[in-house]
Amino acid sequence: MEPGRLLNASLTLLILVTSSHGDHVKSGPTLKTDQALLTFHNQLTEEVQVFYTSDYCYKCVYQHLASVKPNNNSASVVISTKFTLTVQVDVQTRNATLCRWSKTYGEAGHYSVWIQMSEGASNSSCAHTVEKRPNNAYLPILVVAFLLTMIAGLFVVAPYIYRRRCTSKFLKTICCQSPQHSVDNDEENTFEHNSDKSKSKRLHSLDAFRGFALTLMVFVNYGGGGYWFFQHAPWNGLTVADLVMPWFVFIIGTSVFLAFTSMQKRGIKRLQLLRKITWRTVVLLLLGFCFLNYSPRDGPLSWSWLRIPGVLQRLGFTYFVLSLLQTFWGQKEIPLRAYHWWNPIQDVVLYWPQWLIIILLETLWLCITFLMPVPNCPTGYLGAGGLGDNGLYPNCTGGAAGYIDRWMFGDNMYRYPTCKEIYHTTQPFDPEGVLGTINSIVIGFLGMQAGKIIIFYKGTNFHILCRLLVWAIILGISAAILSKCTRDEGFIPVNKNLWSLSYVMCMGCFSFLLLGAMYFVTDIKGWWAGQPFIYLGMNSIFVYVGHSLLGFYFPFSWEMRFQESHWEWLFQSLWGTALWVLIAYFLYRKKFFLKI
Repeated sequence: MEPGRLLNASLTLLILVTSSHGDHVKSGPTLKTDQALLTFHNQLTEEVQVFYTSDYCYKCVYQHLASVKPNNNSASVVISTKFTLTVQVDVQTRNATLCRWSKTYGEAGHYSVWIQMSEGASNSSCAHTVEKRPNNAYLPILVVAFLLTMIAGLFVVAPYIYRRRCTSKFLKTICCQSPQHSVDNDEENTFEHNSDKSKSKRLHSLDAFRGFALTLMVFVNYGGGGYWFFQHAPWNGLTVADLVMPWFVFIIGTSVFLAFTSMQKRGIKRLQLLRKITWRTVVLLLLGFCFLNYSPRDGPLSWSWLRIPGVLQRLGFTYFVLSLLQTFWGQKEIPLRAYHWWNPIQDVVLYWPQWLIIILLETLWLCITFLMPVPNCPTGYLGAGGLGDNGLYPNCTGGAAGYIDRWMFGDNMYRYPTCKEIYHTTQPFDPEGVLGTINSIVIGFLGMQAGKIIIFYKGTNFHILCRLLVWAIILGISAAILSKCTRDEGFIPVNKNLWSLSYVMCMGCFSFLLLGAMYFVTDIKGWWAGQPFIYLGMNSIFVYVGHSLLGFYFPFSWEMRFQESHWEWLFQSLWGTALWVLIAYFLYRKKFFLKI
């Protein structure tokens, strides 16, 4: 299950009134979120054809929108307001384009386009008028952002009041309690604070980071209020929903390094570690394959459509590879701080076998992606296929990555990729496919690097923050170069569906920055204990599996009645998310932590 995918609204433009004589339609159809009514009035003596394309669709061919008969006839269509549309009016009898424009229309607005002869000239023109002003589609989210800011401010002030007056036991419980338990494993977020192994310090920032990512995932899985930026990008580019899973993978890498370093220091044998790795990997794979692939809502189980790749499958395999790297090529003891020329980069040099394996894996990804021949497709193709690239490669969705997955899994993969609505693709494409898993391992390894920085330079917080920042800058600059700071024109565009190299570097940059910020606020300054995110972060498997299985049942969601705006959808998304935050809090209070 992928954040926000199941609730993506269609971008299809639907012709509702193909022909009506006289004045344009005063009362249009009932519009839903992210829709507007566009009416064309043809005052010419020739029939005109209207075509459109979305500016988010890279080099897409124009699609037919409406036919408008001559002599004051009109036609109305419902259009999407998510992205900028380019509309073109043609007279096919003359093979001429009368006018073309690009515009972002407002939600619930009624617009008219008058196709007429220009005064004093033989040319035609298209005049635009607004018959009904659009809604402010972003008002609901602005109100919610204000309310959440007020609530967050209250939670900041409340502990201060409590410490000063000591009047509320409840506030102490909610705001001031320090967590002492871990998600999945009590050791994953701890590291040795001193040479005395009995003393360990919990990395609260990692729990808070994990919980923040999970909270955002639950929110976007419930639709994110129907806003396009809380749903996955159609192909290239980034939205909020595209940030979540790489953060999880990054956190896995950091947790693996902290946990295995601690266990190796305690002398746990390699065979025991391998048993632990295998068990956790198998459980994650089975959870993803057997539970999250199927719901009673889907009807009787059929092997013909059962999806083989998946989110938990990728997380499990990534965890397996990262754990093997640390098990066989990790450092049991950090060397004494004797002078060596490589001291400033010892957290890299001492793990050169791991780096060698990661470089080989990334070289493999690059070679397969750009050198592997794909039948009837350009070598190195990274596009969505379908209508994209002027419609030249309709069956080449994902290039080599898509070809490998279709060869291995056939139809047992994700059938509704995010590019399907806007690019009109016909090929299945799975964003958790085989080739992208290589780069999932890479971003997990970057998370391991963050763990190495925290371990190697413990006690020198300034150095830790500086190194996290340096890594963020290096990765950010690399991503900017690869993408040329554009959405579609780079050497390697930022693409979550492909888990492209530029996407991995961009997400690595964000991950280092966010972890550094949370580490500063929670573990260094102690200004914030991570609530409420820390509750979800300490029961992440339970919350993820639970919301995936129950998320579309009452009381977490319901059939919406008011679909003309984002108000109800946003309330439903926040309500479902808040319920899982409360569930995680009560589990924390009961000291119940699901471990695998």
